[in-house]
Amino acid sequence: MKIGILGGSFNPPHIGHMILAEFVKEYLNLDKIIFVPCNIPPHKRKSEIVSGKHRLKMLELALKGRKDYLVSDVELKRGGISYTVDTLKILKKRYPKDKLFLIIGSDLYQNFSTWYKPEEIKKLVKLAVVVRTLLKRKGKNVIFLKMPKIEISSSLIRERLRKGLSVRWFVPEEVRKYILRNKLYIN
Repeated sequence: MKIGILGGSFNPPHIGHMILAEFVKEYLNLDKIIFVPCNIPPHKRKSEIVSGKHRLKMLELALKGRKDYLVSDVELKRGGISYTVDTLKILKKRYPKDKLFLIIGSDLYQNFSTWYKPEEIKKLVKLAVVVRTLLKRKGKNVIFLKMPKIEISSSLIRERLRKGLSVRWFVPEEVRKYILRNKLYIN
């Protein structure tokens, strides 16, 4: 099987994440995609992130009914800072015969050399780098996928919620209801 791995804070998960996953799944002919919400991201401020329990539940709601989209709590259960290489080692053990693709945006790829153990990551998986404009550099064990730009981000959604603005159509409807019911991102 060919499996994509899409990690992130998913704070909250939004339509852009779903479009990205669907695009990559079709482009690479993947059998499934595993969404992995991080526990503590190494490059973001923890204070802005709602609990892993909420982010996990929102992902489950967003992906409900999709047997080809899975959610893994591997980083939340492990605790501590979420280093991609540690997660990939666990997933490689769970899926030893499958080909794994780590899905990242070109913004993250630009700084990939600063990640914790980047060379080890490239030995565990093939990188699927989603670009909005083609990058000049190529990489070994890296696939570049050109995708239309989607101007939706979790930070935009959190900002709209803080201002009392609607996030309808920005997030799946069940996620929107969950956010409002639990008063997430509203100060």
